[in-house]
Amino acid sequence: MIFAIEEINRDANLLPNISLGYRILKSCLTPANALRAALTLVSGTEESKFTTKCPPPISALIAGAGSSRSIAVAGLLGPFQVPIVSYFSTCACLSDKRKYPTFFRTIPSDYYQARALAALVKHFGWQWIGAIQSDSDYGRQGVLAFTEEVKKFGVCIAFVETLYRIYKIEKIWDVVQIIKQSTVKVILAFVAQGDIYPLMKEVVKQNITGIQWIGSEAWITAARLSTPENFHSFGGTIGTVVQKMAMPKLKPFLKNISHYTDPNTAFVGDFWEVMAGCRPPLPGKLSSNQAKKKVCKGSELLLNTQDAFFDVSELRVSYNVYKAVYAVAHALHHLVFCEPVGEKAVMQCLNISDFQPKQVTDHLHKVNFMNDYGDTVSFDEKGDPPASYDIINWQLIDGQVQHVTLGHFSSTANKDYELSIQEENIVWRTGKVVPNSVCSSVCPVGTRKAPIKGKPICCFNCIPCADGTIANTTGSTDCTPCQQEYWSNEKKDKCILKTIEFLSYQEPIGIAITVVSLLGALLSLSTMFVFIRYKETPVIKASNSELSCFLLFSLFTCFLCPLTFIGRPTVWTCMLRHTAFGVTFALCMSCVLGKTIIVVTAFKATIPGNKLAGKFGPAQQRIIVGSCTFIQIVICVLWLTLNPPFPDMVFQYSSANIVLECNTGSEAAFDAVLGYIGLLATVCLVLAFLARKLPDNFNEAKFITFSMMIFCAVWITFIPAYVSSPGKFSVAVEIFAILSSAFGLLMSIFAPKCYIILIKPERNTKKHVMGKI
Repeated sequence: MIFAIEEINRDANLLPNISLGYRILKSCLTPANALRAALTLVSGTEESKFTTKCPPPISALIAGAGSSRSIAVAGLLGPFQVPIVSYFSTCACLSDKRKYPTFFRTIPSDYYQARALAALVKHFGWQWIGAIQSDSDYGRQGVLAFTEEVKKFGVCIAFVETLYRIYKIEKIWDVVQIIKQSTVKVILAFVAQGDIYPLMKEVVKQNITGIQWIGSEAWITAARLSTPENFHSFGGTIGTVVQKMAMPKLKPFLKNISHYTDPNTAFVGDFWEVMAGCRPPLPGKLSSNQAKKKVCKGSELLLNTQDAFFDVSELRVSYNVYKAVYAVAHALHHLVFCEPVGEKAVMQCLNISDFQPKQVTDHLHKVNFMNDYGDTVSFDEKGDPPASYDIINWQLIDGQVQHVTLGHFSSTANKDYELSIQEENIVWRTGKVVPNSVCSSVCPVGTRKAPIKGKPICCFNCIPCADGTIANTTGSTDCTPCQQEYWSNEKKDKCILKTIEFLSYQEPIGIAITVVSLLGALLSLSTMFVFIRYKETPVIKASNSELSCFLLFSLFTCFLCPLTFIGRPTVWTCMLRHTAFGVTFALCMSCVLGKTIIVVTAFKATIPGNKLAGKFGPAQQRIIVGSCTFIQIVICVLWLTLNPPFPDMVFQYSSANIVLECNTGSEAAFDAVLGYIGLLATVCLVLAFLARKLPDNFNEAKFITFSMMIFCAVWITFIPAYVSSPGKFSVAVEIFAILSSAFGLLMSIFAPKCYIILIKPERNTKKHVMGKI
């Protein structure tokens, strides 16, 4: 930065008659210290020595060697319109101009680096990779952007682990253990140099090899990491870095730094101690550490020093700092002289002491020039420079790790990119063979991919095709169904004719239905026998023995209805099963309705002057039962006359058989039968619910209410289950609904009475029934 500022101050065309100055404060690698330093610089609260009596305001901050620090500084200074130009903050989140309106950078956004790394993964056909990120905005946002890109190519991320330089060694061990246990052969490390160093030490220590590493620009060219010791585990690492640039003019500037020329120049004292190996003479009292150091003689020079610090042939981040300073200088030129930099003499259109930082921000957007190194410096609308990366590869040459450039990546804001790689020059961890990284191998013929629960889509099992489908190609995601008349053979490579099936008495479900139906019929007859045997007892009299017997008879026929659903469907059985079901359940609901009305009228009769009970005798009860049942009979007769049910063949694609079942013929008639039964049930439920709190110990309305709730619940759930169930399973669903509702009525209404009659006869008294004890 100092080199660039001094170079600009010597340039007669860039800022004539204007000198740039600078102040430098440390961020100590933490956002908190970065904020403190930025506030100090902007507010001018720190005492400083200026060469002019009226120093101008801060024109810009060259700040942020890390995304977290830049986020903090840009978020704080953005509202004050102070421009910030970063040389190493790459988080894509910093491109959001709504949050960071004054942020610019000379290094591409991680959005483009993520695209470059994703393009590498796609180019080499890797489908199964792991990822390691720094516990910072740089790492988290970078891996997030990379993940979004590679998912477009069908690539899966096996794991994402987090590192930070201050983490305890136990955390590093956990990450290493995950690497050892995982099946991935390619790992992306989107981390800072200081964060990956402890992991590299542990990986080398545990002799973990066979991993192809992909590195981000933050660490892949770091000299501290690129050692022969690390090459054993990290050899062949491939990754992206910002383009390098040789700056030959910088070398003499660095070598001419001398503590004796200007001892007050920033950093010269510390720099001189490291490079010259001695400390300059210091006035005043020395500390114990300073006293131990060798004192310089005054004749030391750096011109012949061969330290790597003076190698300016492959500068990357340092070159970004250089461009950042020049970008600010060109923005100031635009502001002060109101035109781009040129050869002709220019006149100031603005007093240098009168400008505001916001004006510098506005002119930074206009910066677009080519520097002395042939590189174009400009910013897009997000404050980002053109995205350009070198693809490099770790190779061991003459016993030293070299960063060999293999190709180039460039991208634009419209999401187009160019990737060129010299694959013949790559050295992989496997030698010259591109590593293969997949979670699961390609499925053979006759099988399909089956995702593994809890794992990415790249991990799958190869399972045989289901019955009725075949797969005649490798890697099939689905099996192809056979035609309706066919199903797949045992090897799933051929379709053969299906067999016809229906619900029969020989199969387990048919046997179970028969047993349950007969059991229900037997219980109904037994209950009827009990009611006839004890018809003179208070409990039976209170529940109306005649209607109870009618109801038990209807339940008996309901339990026998499912038997018509079993066996090979014929014209007569198809007509019988639905009409018998409709009539018997209508009779059943009619009886329940009669019993409910009796309960309600009986309670009304207790009110003085109410003669309703006398008007509702046995004759009226029979009329209600008969008329309600007759309506259902009429519906069934019309159904059988106009469009009766008939046997039909239904082809099942996922089954090996052709199902023979009864087609209802008229869906409207079938719905009318069910709807009428539902209407009767609803009326019963409402009346019983209203009479549920009658004052006696044997309130039959409670039992009717409960039985109707069961009945309605069964038939409400029956409708979607029936519609969605194929073939003979729809028959089973209908049978289940018939038996469930019939058992619900039998148990809810008659079980409590039988319990008192047979188990607790002492309660079978008039006083108990009337609720007087």
